[in-house]
Amino acid sequence: MGTDPGSDIDARLVEQQAGLQAVFGPNCCGYERLMSDTDFSSLSALFLNCSLSADASASHTMRLMQRAAGVMRAEGVAVSVEHVLDHNIAFGMRIDMTDHGADVDDWPKLQAKVEAADILVIGSPIWLGAKSSVATLAIERMYASSGETNDRGQYLYYGKAAGCVVTGNEDGVKAVARDILYAMQHIGYVIPPAADCGWLGDIGPGPSYGDDVEGSETPAGYDSEFTNKNTTIMAWNLMHAAKLLKDAGGFPTKGNTVAEWSDVTNAADQNPEYR
Repeated sequence: MGTDPGSDIDARLVEQQAGLQAVFGPNCCGYERLMSDTDFSSLSALFLNCSLSADASASHTMRLMQRAAGVMRAEGVAVSVEHVLDHNIAFGMRIDMTDHGADVDDWPKLQAKVEAADILVIGSPIWLGAKSSVATLAIERMYASSGETNDRGQYLYYGKAAGCVVTGNEDGVKAVARDILYAMQHIGYVIPPAADCGWLGDIGPGPSYGDDVEGSETPAGYDSEFTNKNTTIMAWNLMHAAKLLKDAGGFPTKGNTVAEWSDVTNAADQNPEYR
């Protein structure tokens, strides 16, 4: 009977780990430690509610966001929730629109909170099958700062994690999530697995998330196992991703700094005619 080659590999891995532990300490490289390290108290999260409801207390999207926020708070994350329509935000693609003719622009105050947070969650209702105009406005204003760099020379939003919460009474959760999460990764955020959650009511007029339902003591959507499961998974995956990034000091810099991208193996040096 032949020797199991896997046993030799396992033995070498054990030997290598023992050597690293002898130099750096017993917990330097333990997989179990990494996977079980769920102290998220160093993290902060910002939830931006992009509801069209002027009153935050009337926002159905806010109710589902608060469930995800509640998971994070319970795990020690410093959570801030902002109702975007509580602020007077100017339209435009500048960092501060008061420098370009606007009488008032509250966005710079929100932008400071975006930049300070390790996790960003954008919440949007579905209207006409698409994300809200408020969500579009918030993303546009974030995009205006995306050409800035962080202290490691990367684009501004590198080293952070993002997700989204979507509610509505028609089809469109996946389409809205696709739009938001594409925009977030394009400007630099890390998108972990299953970084979206949502709830849909019946097509046509009817109760929205959290509304009273005739004949039931449970508000609409609160007992949806599918929504509760996906909201939980999204919250935990965002915390895991943000912690991994923060513990690593951010996203690796090789090949993605604005000033030095051409100093490494890069696309401009490759032969486009290679066959």
